[in-house]
Amino acid sequence: MKRWLDGWFDFRDRLLSSSRFQELAARFPPTRFIARSRAQELFDICAGFVYSQTLLACVELDLFDILLNEPQTSPQLAAQLDLPETAMKRLLDAAVSLRLLERRGNDRYGLGQLGAVMARNPALAAMVRHHRHLYADLTDPLALLRGQTSATKLGQYWAYAGAGDPAQLSNDDVASYSTLMALSQPLVAEEVLEAVPFDSYNSLLDIGGGEGAFVSAVAARWPHLKLALFDLPAVTLRAKKRLANQGIGEHVTLVGANFLSDAIPGDHDAVTLIRILLDHDDKTVLSLLRSIHKALKPNSTLIIAEPMADTPGAEVMGSAYFGLYLQAMGRGRSRTRQQISDLLDRAGFHSTHFLTGRRVLRTGIAVSKR
Repeated sequence: MKRWLDGWFDFRDRLLSSSRFQELAARFPPTRFIARSRAQELFDICAGFVYSQTLLACVELDLFDILLNEPQTSPQLAAQLDLPETAMKRLLDAAVSLRLLERRGNDRYGLGQLGAVMARNPALAAMVRHHRHLYADLTDPLALLRGQTSATKLGQYWAYAGAGDPAQLSNDDVASYSTLMALSQPLVAEEVLEAVPFDSYNSLLDIGGGEGAFVSAVAARWPHLKLALFDLPAVTLRAKKRLANQGIGEHVTLVGANFLSDAIPGDHDAVTLIRILLDHDDKTVLSLLRSIHKALKPNSTLIIAEPMADTPGAEVMGSAYFGLYLQAMGRGRSRTRQQISDLLDRAGFHSTHFLTGRRVLRTGIAVSKR
């Protein structure tokens, strides 16, 4: 069977790479649409950086928020945003082609379907701006993959990735990434809270909980839960301030420590790891999972939520995007559901099942029992 499949794939690849076949496929009506579609997909991969920079320019100009109020003409926007009118028109037309904007009557521009999602959305805007670091690291992708880049922008941004002792990081060290996580975490939190009911638990510990975005979302839906947040000391100080401003500071116990080396509190019947495992290698993940297993009482629940390499409909995000993102970060990997399940089994957890977030991120969610 394997030899037969290899023969078939070899025939297919030689056929598709043939310029003669490509020409015939483009002319033949039954295959014309497929040929054009494949060509467009390949071009979109090639031009993806230009598309992303169009989006970044719109975000930096606050263009989506401006046009949410009312459509405007190119000259109006050029004067308001201090751009030459020809350049403004070029950007607007590019954004229209990407469905970020739409042309309205009388030469005006308004929000497109994708641009409307970006308007007044600080989480998405922060993520777009953050990608400057990734794009800088990908200037020479082969040098990155070969490990020939001594210090990457993402490695410096995620301070704990290269820190000898993360617990010694200062507020200045953690400020930028903690703010980004606080803004973007609600996007994941909503997917998790829609998929996993927390009404049967009494106490929840969020490990690596940052400034408390996830526990805040949990508190809003399940106010009966006792909540605790475990993160680096400098991060929990930021969480203390944010949670106090939200009026729930007294309801969340903060544990400032390093979850890779310090003991995990065990007096909880639910523990969450939200976008934590993918930042670490298998050895580190297994050590963390074993520490959690050791701390928890029987029948407690561990909930893991993060992008997974084989999430149906999100394979590109899990493998292509996070594959190179984590390479630039200098640590971690995007895992399949089976790989996560195997690590949980080795740590002593059982009855693992998987869910998928129903929103745009399609977050992979693993629920396992102690």
